[in-house]
Order: sequence, then structure tokens, then C-alpha cells
Amino acid sequence: MTRDDLLAYCLAKPGAWRDEPWEGDVVAKVGNKIFAFLGGDAGSSVGVKCGPNREVADEWLVRYPDDATVMAYIGRSGWNTLDVGGAIPEDELLEAIDASYDTVVSKLPRKERPANA
Repeated sequence: MTRDDLLAYCLAKPGAWRDEPWEGDVVAKVGNKIFAFLGGDAGSSVGVKCGPNREVADEWLVRYPDDATVMAYIGRSGWNTLDVGGAIPEDELLEAIDASYDTVVSKLPRKERPANA
């Protein structure tokens, strides 16, 4: 699975759109909130919300110690970086993106939520 595959998967979600808030760093947003950090062109990881808090998100670190890390700055809020092409199965990466999207959508004001989400 490539970065472009992950980006396409993210952008296929209702209301999702691509943004580049920092030069060279691509993210997927729904409404005005990020649900996936895809990084630069050579990116081989995805940053996603892996739980409502650090304790829940730490389950990824236990299961995949070589392929999951706490994201800088926002990790305390349950965000992890998951490596692509390592021990984490592709279907679990996609499920993590789905969960991150669902979490972010649920926190949007009702009027800003995509109709099909």
C-alpha cells in the first residue's frame, strides 16, 4: 500500500478533502479538522487518532512496538503514527483511518457533519 493509496482511501470518505497546512505535509480533513496525517511525498506512515486518550492509543504501541509511535505534540490526545509496509496489516491500517475519521466526524458540530458520514 502506497501513500497515494492511503490518500485516495481517505479522500473517498464523505466530506473528506486534501489540505497542505504545512509546506510538503499532506493531511486529510473532514470539515475543518484533520483525521489523517500523510506527510510528504516519500511518506511511509499515517498519523491517526487511535483512541480517546493516551491509554487506549497505547494498545497500538504494545501490539506493534516497531511500527507504531506516539505522534509528536498531539500524542497525549490519542494520536499515533502507524508505519505502512511493516508488521501492521493493511486492513488494520484502513480500520485505524476509519476509526480516526469517525471520531473526528463525531466531534464536529451537527451542521458541519457530512450527510453520508
